[in-house]
Amino acid sequence: MSDLVLGLLVLGVCLFAGVLAYNRWQERSAQRAVERAFGAAPADTLAQEPVHARREPTLAPQQARPDPRVDYVIELQGARAPLHEPWVPIEQRFGRRALLAEGAGGWQAALQLVSRAGPVSEAELIEFRSEVENLASKIGATVRAPEMRAAMDSARELDRLCADSDIQVALHVVGENLSPELGEQPFQVVRREDGVTLVLDVALTPDLGRSYEAMARAGRDLAAAHGGRLVDDRGNALDERALAAIGAQLEAVRQTLAARGIETGSPLASRLFS
Repeated sequence: MSDLVLGLLVLGVCLFAGVLAYNRWQERSAQRAVERAFGAAPADTLAQEPVHARREPTLAPQQARPDPRVDYVIELQGARAPLHEPWVPIEQRFGRRALLAEGAGGWQAALQLVSRAGPVSEAELIEFRSEVENLASKIGATVRAPEMRAAMDSARELDRLCADSDIQVALHVVGENLSPELGEQPFQVVRREDGVTLVLDVALTPDLGRSYEAMARAGRDLAAAHGGRLVDDRGNALDERALAAIGAQLEAVRQTLAARGIETGSPLASRLFS
C-alpha cells in the first residue's frame, strides 16, 4: 500500500474521531440550552433498549468529599454548634452539587463548579458563599474561602476541558440475525434494525485502553461470527488500522484528563460528567 493511501486512511480516521467529538460537543451545548430554559431534560422514551446495561463506575454523590480540583471549598473552623441541621436548606437549594465533610480541625462546605450541564454561574457561586457565611455566623464558626473570580476562571477552563473530552465512541456491527451474548462488559450494546451498536462513554469508562480494546474485539468477533460488517457512523468499514487510530485518539483524551488529575471512570470523573 502506498504512503499516499496510508496517509489518506489515517487522515480519514482522524476526521472520524473529530466528528465524534464535534457531534458530542453540539449535543452537549444543545442539552445545556434546553436545561437552562426548561430544567432537566426528561428521559428519552424513544431510546433503543440496551441488550446489556453498561457498568457505571460511580461513587454516590453523597459519599464524595470536597476536592479543590472541581469544587469551591469553604473552610469552617471553631463551630460551637452542630452543622447538619442548618446545612439542610443549602443542600436542598443546590442538590448533590453541595458537599459537607468534616476536615482537619473543622468542616468543609463545597459547591461543585462543573458538571455536564456546564459551569456554575457567578450568581450561584455568590449565593452559595453567602449562605455558608450565614450558616457560619449562626454556629459561631470562622470562614476561609477562595477568591471567587479565580474560582470562576478555573471553572470555565475545566468546563472547556470536559466539553472536549465528553465523547462517546460507537462501533456498528451490521448483519442479519445478530444475537450477541456478551455478558458483563464496560461498554453498552444497543440494538438497531440491521444489527447492533457498541457504545463507549469515554470519560466514565475505567481502564479506557483495555475497555476500548474489548469493545473493538467484540465488534470484530461478532462481525466474523455472523458474516456481518464492522462500520462507523457513516457505514464505512473499520479495519485494524482504523480501529488502532481511534484507540490512539482515545488515549490522547485520557492523557489530557489525567494531566488535570482526572482518571477516566474514577469517582471524580463520574461527578464531573454526570
